Amino acid sequence: MLRLMLRIRRFEEKLAELFKRGKLPGFVHLYIGEEAVAVGACSALREDDRITSTHRGHGHVIAKGADVSRMMAELLGKEAGYCRGKGGSMHTVDFSLGIMGTNGIVGGGIPIAVGSAWGDRQLGRDTVTVSFFGDGASNQGVFFEGMNLAAIWKLPVIFLCENNGYTEWTPTEKLTAGRISDRGVPFGIPSVQVDGNDVISVHEAVSEAVGRARAGEGPSLIEARTYRWHGHNEGEEAFSGPYRPEEEIEEWKGKDPITTFAARLVEQGVFAREEIERVDAEEKERIEDAVRFAVESAYPDPEEALMHLFYDERPRLQQEVNR
Repeated sequence: MLRLMLRIRRFEEKLAELFKRGKLPGFVHLYIGEEAVAVGACSALREDDRITSTHRGHGHVIAKGADVSRMMAELLGKEAGYCRGKGGSMHTVDFSLGIMGTNGIVGGGIPIAVGSAWGDRQLGRDTVTVSFFGDGASNQGVFFEGMNLAAIWKLPVIFLCENNGYTEWTPTEKLTAGRISDRGVPFGIPSVQVDGNDVISVHEAVSEAVGRARAGEGPSLIEARTYRWHGHNEGEEAFSGPYRPEEEIEEWKGKDPITTFAARLVEQGVFAREEIERVDAEEKERIEDAVRFAVESAYPDPEEALMHLFYDERPRLQQEVNR
């Protein structure tokens, strides 16, 4: 768990650096500060389980098993990327890993997750789908529609809201009434709010929900309270202005999910501090290797700009999904 959290942190820090140097095309939304949610959740899943993700989805994809070299290549628009450089940050997909896609549409992954769970139910499979979404998506109609169908049909889906306190540049409490975790109650969906900066708490909540889903007991809703250290997107300073108090940011940095978890492991004698430093150094080197791989990879041929977009061009797509 700690290694994966460090991998996500170092990957995102490198993206921030590349963006500032003008080396990263397009928008990028960083996950720094929220690593415990992705790792806690995905560590409760099997390899054949699935996830749907968001515009802030690098952490989810890495936690589900994605290779950071292919991730970096995708973000740099290279042919070696997961979608041959055509998907970028917000449309990274690998069905063989159970990654149904990051998603640039707020709440867009929710109905895909419900459909995935419906398919499992119809085919008699015991696989589970986790839908990551943000607090902003909890105000979308599709969230309620998805919970309704999942509850009626007892679908094996887990709605996992990452409440990082801000809907783009607006404090969540100015846009969202009540507790998000309470919104599952009218549908009869077991719901819970957890500390999203505590990887063990997230893991335990998701494990319990996975157990219910595999047993045919239907969906669950989990609200993980956390915080993003960076802005809604990199470069937002050009137009957003300051909208978060510095004291608030520093307070949450004091709750760093990685530092906290590492200290707990040292205190419990699981790892020595030197071992954690070694793991961190290995992950930093892994990310440097990923950048080298991506930079040295070729761009896709412009002649294939309209290729690989439709079902009939992927005759083995169904087999990939069924894995």
